[in-house]
Amino acid sequence: MVEKIKVLVVDDAAFMVKAVSELLESDPGIKIVGHARNGLEGLEKNKNIAA
Repeated sequence: MVEKIKVLVVDDAAFMVKAVSELLESDPGIKIVGHARNGLEGLEKNKNIAA
């Protein structure tokens, strides 16, 4: 089985996070692992996800 691509969606607009997440989730090879409201939050969440 092929491992899914893990994606952390980062954007300050909630609408865009939702839209991008829905688009990416429609691909069976992609898994949304989290959302962040800005780059700093994204970096912090990425540390936790990668650990």
